[in-house]
Amino acid sequence: MLTPTDDYTSLYASFEWRVPDLYNIGIDTCDKWADGSARLALIHETENGDVQRFSFDDLKVLSAKLGNAWRAQGVEPGERVAIFLAQSPETALAHLAAYKLGAVAVPLFALFGEEALAYRLGDSAASVLVTDSEGYAKIQPILDKLPALKHIYCTDHPALAAGLDVHSFWDVLNSQSDAFVPVETRADDPAVIIYTSGTTGKPKGAVLPHRVLLGHLPCVEMSHDFFPQPGDLMWTPADWAWIGGLLDVLLPSWHHGIAVLARRFAKFDSVSAFELIARHRVRNTFLPPTALKMMRAADPTSTWASHLDLRSVASGGEALGDELVAWGLRTLGVVINEFYGQTECNLVLSSCSKMFDRRTGFVGKVVPGHKLAIVDEEGKPVPSNTQGQIAVRRPDPVMFLGYWNNPVATEAKFIGDYLLTGDLGMMDEDGHVRFLGRDDDVITSAGYRIGPGPIEDCLLSHPAVRVAAVIGVPDRERTEVVKAFVILNEGHSPSDELVAELKQHVRVRLAAHEYPRLIEFIDALPMTPTGKIIRRQLRGRE
Repeated sequence: MLTPTDDYTSLYASFEWRVPDLYNIGIDTCDKWADGSARLALIHETENGDVQRFSFDDLKVLSAKLGNAWRAQGVEPGERVAIFLAQSPETALAHLAAYKLGAVAVPLFALFGEEALAYRLGDSAASVLVTDSEGYAKIQPILDKLPALKHIYCTDHPALAAGLDVHSFWDVLNSQSDAFVPVETRADDPAVIIYTSGTTGKPKGAVLPHRVLLGHLPCVEMSHDFFPQPGDLMWTPADWAWIGGLLDVLLPSWHHGIAVLARRFAKFDSVSAFELIARHRVRNTFLPPTALKMMRAADPTSTWASHLDLRSVASGGEALGDELVAWGLRTLGVVINEFYGQTECNLVLSSCSKMFDRRTGFVGKVVPGHKLAIVDEEGKPVPSNTQGQIAVRRPDPVMFLGYWNNPVATEAKFIGDYLLTGDLGMMDEDGHVRFLGRDDDVITSAGYRIGPGPIEDCLLSHPAVRVAAVIGVPDRERTEVVKAFVILNEGHSPSDELVAELKQHVRVRLAAHEYPRLIEFIDALPMTPTGKIIRRQLRGRE
């Protein structure tokens, strides 16, 4: 655990990994805390407002019973267990049981449709699926495409499927003994397959070993201002099917014995989110930039505002920008710490308000334990303040094992000893790293290479703008010109005058060559389920 300090240089220099040969996420995040003390692990608020509380002792007993049920069904170590549920106790139990059984969890986002499900379930060859009746309704039409699927566990009521064993999750679990001996897994054994969002092509299954949780811990601790502290309670709206919900929030919190709040929102609503944070006295939260932008529009004079008790707010997944940071300090009472990573190698950069001041336009510094460089096309580190690709040096505990059934894509992810993120950035002489955008999102205009992030942040600082996305569109003279898609705040309407005003806003505040020559007002942006803008779909509109 990182020792609280304001000396980043010494902390980074003195850090050493301690990764044991034998390590199991399920034991580490549950069983080690199940000592009969009834230590709180999970608070679950249902959609109708009911609240359930589970201790680590409860979770150990229940996950042991589930593990016994799967073992009796013949589930072997290494088999894939798909979990198609939103935030819930059943989701957590399925993960714990899978890890302790030596199986490989395959989390699936609750809003996935048939095509996305068929691809991921088929590619992973999952033999077990845990879902609810809503999820089963999506699965039933594609069952003939899933020959490897043998058992389905339904958490609310059992469904019927010809040729498949469909079980009532709780009936089966409650029929089992709680005497369970976990499989002895190695730190490098596969624990989970998380499929990438598919923003740059077909989704790929990133295979993450048990050690990956240990690799996440320094950044979680750093981005939450030396987490944990007494009284901490963690929540995120990010689904636990994504690495941001599972390995940035749920499992790191449980590693430290800190309780997590679970609450499913059928559709994210900023006021409901604020009321939830206030009602449960949430102290720590991971809020993706998209959620922050929505919450920014909420009325800060509402009753919830006086009941916030936040200690830390972390964000990542898209560039944050000064406007959101300033709003966070003003409304949330804390400096939002930004972090950076991706499914294949997550949480390697972070800011930390307790250790160093945030630098405008920069994500933060390299997290202790990780080695990061900005490299050129040949994989060689470039000088300070030079644009290149963000790369992470292997070996690294947080790094994936490879892509499931895709050795070609795995090999292409590396150049020498560096994992290539596909993101452009630069590092200054003090070690602060700037994220410039995906390599394929960079705009080439009149010889300039322009990242969309600073322009989007600048547009967001205008009172009329709620959300903005920037792309490059072909231009005969300049190769590309900057185009902005803008969602307006309430009370503002599209007009030629507003277009001119927004162009001048960027020209004056950012740079004359970076202002959007084209602006289109829209009602919604194409987003991945994790809240990232799908710019290729915007480019496809042109």
